[in-house]
Amino acid sequence: MVKKKSCLRDWIESFGIAVIIIFLLKAFVFFPTKVEGASMQPTLFEGDKVIVSKIVTYTHLYSRGDIIILKTDASYVKRIIGLPGDLIEMREDALYVNGSVQAEPYLERNQKKAHHLMMNFTENFGPLTVPDGKVFVMGDNRLQSRDSRNGLGLIEKKNIVGKVELVYYPFKEIKRTK
Repeated sequence: MVKKKSCLRDWIESFGIAVIIIFLLKAFVFFPTKVEGASMQPTLFEGDKVIVSKIVTYTHLYSRGDIIILKTDASYVKRIIGLPGDLIEMREDALYVNGSVQAEPYLERNQKKAHHLMMNFTENFGPLTVPDGKVFVMGDNRLQSRDSRNGLGLIEKKNIVGKVELVYYPFKEIKRTK
């Protein structure tokens, strides 16, 4: 004879499974966080809420251009500019990686503003070769960013918490990051 489960027991089991799934997803896959500071404007703004994928912390599959969360003395949101072995240099407001000028369309608005004010968008820097196990990061708001050029230094891969995948708040600004 098969006993019928009570409705309450079914509900409790379902709730317990849901809580476990949410915990596992948050612990190992995704977590929400809030952007602080102006260093990633106009891509990300202070107060934006983003979804961060932790998968890259396990796979270490980073790409140039990825927006990441990193933790050193504090938490930062930055863009990966250089990978191990890359030669990084800034000259006359242009980013060079391994001798080639990089297209950075996400900087267009900030560059126009700096040129309108008749100032350089960023200072000359480098050349610098990124060592194994580290990445070179910069904020999109180059004039107001503490990054690998000026204080953060090269970032150890173990300090990368995750990759920013999506802005989900404010709702009118929902977008995938790039």
